[in-house]
Amino acid sequence: MLQKIAITGPESSGKTTLARQLAAHYETTFVPEFARSYLPTLLRDYVESDLLDIAKGQLQLENEHAAVAKKYLFCDSDMTVMKIWAMEKYGRCDAWMEAQNQANAYDFYLLCAPDIPWQADPLRENPDDRNRLFALYIKELDRKKANYITLTGSEQERLKKAITALDIQ
Repeated sequence: MLQKIAITGPESSGKTTLARQLAAHYETTFVPEFARSYLPTLLRDYVESDLLDIAKGQLQLENEHAAVAKKYLFCDSDMTVMKIWAMEKYGRCDAWMEAQNQANAYDFYLLCAPDIPWQADPLRENPDDRNRLFALYIKELDRKKANYITLTGSEQERLKKAITALDIQ
């Protein structure tokens, strides 16, 4: 049975690197962050309604990748990210996105701590408050009663801890 694993956390906390590493380790696929392909096509600043399109695109990618995944489907981003992003940027979250955040449960969450150096990127917005945002992720995952672990340390330490946790699931 396929297990959906959400890799979540604030910007520049190693989510994409970890998703790639885990997919390679388990010889499966990972779902890329849809916003990375969507936002550059806009040719303008994004607006609140774009977040709904991004959320829908993320879930569509998950469904597409689930068809070819083996044992695990690693999701580089999830509806937790979408909710926190919406709340931070606009002070509210679209009702559909909130419903998906509640209904679209993952089997396990890997919460990436922002204890690695910030890497600048044109799509990143929050270099100075990653710890505050990290606390919001913990609060949201706890609110959802999600099954998760927090990953800290080097790239290798995170990967090892994630593999250990997944192998005992």
